[in-house]
Amino acid sequence: MATSTYPTLTSAGRIGAIEVPNRIFVTAMGVSLANDDGTVSDRLIDYHVAQARGGAGMIIMGVTGVAWPVGAVQPNQTAISDDRFLPGLTRLTEAVHAAGGRIAAQLHHGGLVAGHSAQDGHPLWAPSTPPAFEGDFPDYFLPEEMAAFAGSVIPEVKVLEAEDIALVVSQFAAAAIRAKKAGMDGAEIHGGHGYLLSSFMSPSTNKRDDDYGGTLEKRARLLLDVVRAVRAAVGPDFPLWVKLDSREIGKKVGITIEDAKIVAPMVQAAGADGITVTAYHDVGQGKLHSGSNIPHEPGFNLDFAKAIKDVVSIPVIGSGRVELDMGEAALRAGKMDFLAMGRKLLADPELPNKAAAGREADIRPCIYCYTCVSTAYLREPVRCAVRPETALEGRNWLPSADKKRIVIIGGGPGGMEAARRLDAAGKEVILIEKSGRLGGTLQFAGLAYEPNERLLNWLRRGIENSKVDVRLNTEATPELVKALAPDMVIVATGAVRDMPPIPGNDLDHVLSGDDMRALMLGQDSAELKRKTSWTTRLATKLGAATGVTANLDVVRKATHAWMPLGQKVVIIGGELVGLELAEFLSERGRDVTVIGEADKFGGGLLIVRRMRLIAELREHGVAMHPGARDIAITGAGVNFTANDGTAQSVPADHVIVAMGAHGDSTLANSLRDAGLAVVEVGDGTGVTYIEGAVRGAAEAVAAL
Repeated sequence: MATSTYPTLTSAGRIGAIEVPNRIFVTAMGVSLANDDGTVSDRLIDYHVAQARGGAGMIIMGVTGVAWPVGAVQPNQTAISDDRFLPGLTRLTEAVHAAGGRIAAQLHHGGLVAGHSAQDGHPLWAPSTPPAFEGDFPDYFLPEEMAAFAGSVIPEVKVLEAEDIALVVSQFAAAAIRAKKAGMDGAEIHGGHGYLLSSFMSPSTNKRDDDYGGTLEKRARLLLDVVRAVRAAVGPDFPLWVKLDSREIGKKVGITIEDAKIVAPMVQAAGADGITVTAYHDVGQGKLHSGSNIPHEPGFNLDFAKAIKDVVSIPVIGSGRVELDMGEAALRAGKMDFLAMGRKLLADPELPNKAAAGREADIRPCIYCYTCVSTAYLREPVRCAVRPETALEGRNWLPSADKKRIVIIGGGPGGMEAARRLDAAGKEVILIEKSGRLGGTLQFAGLAYEPNERLLNWLRRGIENSKVDVRLNTEATPELVKALAPDMVIVATGAVRDMPPIPGNDLDHVLSGDDMRALMLGQDSAELKRKTSWTTRLATKLGAATGVTANLDVVRKATHAWMPLGQKVVIIGGELVGLELAEFLSERGRDVTVIGEADKFGGGLLIVRRMRLIAELREHGVAMHPGARDIAITGAGVNFTANDGTAQSVPADHVIVAMGAHGDSTLANSLRDAGLAVVEVGDGTGVTYIEGAVRGAAEAVAAL
């Protein structure tokens, strides 16, 4: 067995009276996997058992409601508010223990954020009447998304009186006793993220003038009362820690790191065995929904974990987009004692075992697409774009035994994922790809957004380390495929990207998405020969011949210095491809304008990623014109009618048309006509992007 590259991260640690085998915690996430009545479901058990088998040192259940159904922030939230929930919680604990894991309940009351419980007529519990909502957050939702997020009820607010506060404290204490009775290994009190305890702490939401408001010490009183009550209820040996906001980002008046440094020792003195350091934000600002507790910036909260660690003597749990090498370094530097991971363990719950065994190259990478996070905004069960099994671990994902030889056409993400899975199941797999390189459109997606390249490389390694018969530069004709005598054919050829019928689309300075992709990856076409100079074609050809364009990191860096595009670029199409391309070009100094017919941009992007990307495009000066009509390309630029009815003209040196993609079953149907058994996956069936390709591949394999 190889030696771990992360000896500190994979070493044992202690929190309270319990020793855990490594420093990796599964951070608490609201996953909406319980039954409708708050009881533990088989699906929730399967989900946590996978994490236990994967080797996590401690699993923290997300948002376990101490006052459920009051205080619920999402449907299918797990409840711990009554003894009737004990049988399910006990069954969950026993299953996790049988799989070698440890589990703690996150004791939670949603307070002002409990929009889901408001849909059932429950008021939002709060320290005082909250300030009026301000910000651009709602503007990023598509209409159907807003309907799912907000529901149809305007919630009422209940300002807590003395007896309500006493009830809350007793509810947390009673819930902790149930966690202990269920056999759990600890409990985390959620004191952050704008939920009830955090709303009392924050000067932005707590305007009380009694013993629970005013000074920091009084605003912290409810949290400290809860910690003391829980400690008294469970005794000295039951591990107990608190999730604490290190600051509230974007608020004019909010919790600061100086506040947190004062409160943290109080939390320790009240009886906590540890502190999970997190952050929160002004919810009105869309971009900040990926800028605090679920940060886009790597290691965003580690320095703040260190600031808390400096003022307490109990363990500190850090989190926030921390890669393994960064986590190892932070542990060695004394910034924290444990690392809580969320998204990465959704992408691969086996990460702890693989890290301990020196198999980090085998870890399926998180691509930070925010699919998992966005499900909470859409009130759906959690899912992962790169791991279809997430939250569906109880399903049989293996193919049947009777089909032995499978031909896969298309070497993009769908084709590679299907080939990888079938090879692991012992099938004979032939993978046919018409180009000279595996990756398909994921190559360009990886160029535009670096985390996508991690998935590309992981899939390629999976094929390289398999027995899959890869045939590059091969056209999959019905005659060729039939001669291979497959039991099944999987067609994963991706979408067709026709140039839409926009006036002026045939001008030489107009590039399609395929033209742009070919140009960046050193490929050639008749269209590119017409539209580019011989020097440009020579440069890209040399790049392809020397292998330079196969290295996306080199291309990303090189394109900062030179690109065969003019200064002013107009992109027609405001969905995922167009916006990620706008980001790529604006970062390389181009003046970019995005024009599209959709009333709201960002289709194909999940809501949390969309909020960040569109905000950053605005910050970079990218002009965006949704709701455009009568779009026409001229030799000088693009003319259109804006959504306010005015005629507009934008100058352009180059125009890129990033729209017109659609599914195409022509090849699949010709194979069926030849008498072959065929299944289609990925964008060939309709544009579904990375998640659709990977999930479609997994489901096709399972259905064989």
